[in-house]
Amino acid sequence: MLSGEDDPRGAILTIHPGAGGTESQDWAEMLLRLYLRWCERRGYHKEIVEYQAGEEAGLKSATVTVEGDFAYGYLKAESGVHRLVRISPFDANKRRHTSFASVFVVPEIEDDIEVEIDENDLRIDTYRSSGAGGQHVNVTDSAVRITHIPTGVVVTCQNERSQHKNRATAMKILRARLYERARREQEERQAALHGSKKEIAWGSQIRSYVLHPYRMIKDHRTSVEVGDVDRVLDGDLDEFIEAELLRRSKDNNTS
Repeated sequence: MLSGEDDPRGAILTIHPGAGGTESQDWAEMLLRLYLRWCERRGYHKEIVEYQAGEEAGLKSATVTVEGDFAYGYLKAESGVHRLVRISPFDANKRRHTSFASVFVVPEIEDDIEVEIDENDLRIDTYRSSGAGGQHVNVTDSAVRITHIPTGVVVTCQNERSQHKNRATAMKILRARLYERARREQEERQAALHGSKKEIAWGSQIRSYVLHPYRMIKDHRTSVEVGDVDRVLDGDLDEFIEAELLRRSKDNNTS
């Protein structure tokens, strides 16, 4: 299950809400908590390096670095669109809503791996961290956003009070994403290995979390179903992760 070249590495996990405004942004925040709790359960060191709060609740974007043996090998199974069905806490009429959020995971690469980045291809902006990040962010004047102009890849870091440290972390994440991008372009089976980046909406989800009218979480790739929703939302993901890694291993062995 964990025989990939990059599986032993740390991971960089990014969460984005789909369409739906506050509903999806709140769901993205719930997913962030889920993965932070999963890291705690496994004893992994995690750090939120970018957090953009939503207008009313939740988040617009969050990036977490995860350090520990095989962190990427496990978390790569979580890349994809996650769907939530519940009675909305933001709807005065208590109607049922469906929300989507995407999870994207890349391996954290070491300094000895060469990734060519031309400084002339970078646009570097600094800004003041803002939003109701609370415990997630140290409010500073030294947040950094780096845009890799040829590919359009954008990374941000606002965790440190030092602009220099934020820039170094942002460059590390940029190198990892460009490395993963180049590798995906070379992989013939990129959709099977890494999850295709689909529209964050109906029909493309890898897993559904249903809180109403019944309570169940189902992975659409492996058909694994769990009725104890609270336990999963509190970070107990291993059953889903292991089933997906086994599925991929079998697919690779038969292809």
